[in-house]
Amino acid sequence: MIEEQGCVVGVEPGAVWVETLRQGTCSACALNAGCGQGILQRLGSGSGCRRVRALSELQLRVGDRVVFGVREELLLKSALLFYLFPLFGLFFVALLAQFCGLAEPWLVVAGLAGFLAAWLLVRRHSRRHSNDPALQPVVLRALVMGGREARLSQLPFEHGSSSPCKP
Repeated sequence: MIEEQGCVVGVEPGAVWVETLRQGTCSACALNAGCGQGILQRLGSGSGCRRVRALSELQLRVGDRVVFGVREELLLKSALLFYLFPLFGLFFVALLAQFCGLAEPWLVVAGLAGFLAAWLLVRRHSRRHSNDPALQPVVLRALVMGGREARLSQLPFEHGSSSPCKP
């Protein structure tokens, strides 16, 4: 499970909104001077807060510090779906158009149409499954002062850094 710490900024029945501080690993990397991620981090585009909705069975309040997580396989499947499927659509339709003997400008148009069609399918799939509890981040534990952690005794969702919170 990939874990992240954050601060609760909103509470809903069965879920909380958590604000996290976007962090980069570029300060520890030896290649940060020549890496695109390191350059973006220094320019300021890698900094800032983001909000995430996470499922929770804990009784939390606004201002509580929590650790939430996302399954690794879910992250991998999502990356493949969102990045590779549109590219596959682009290449497949362009190759199909080439097989049909279309001229080069039409190959480009066909490839872009395949990319757009695959992107629309991914978007439809994403919207259809946006409320699936198996695909949501889950609050794993609440952090309390003194270094102790309040752990959830039994995590109900088997599927499923520094904090921006001020002490």
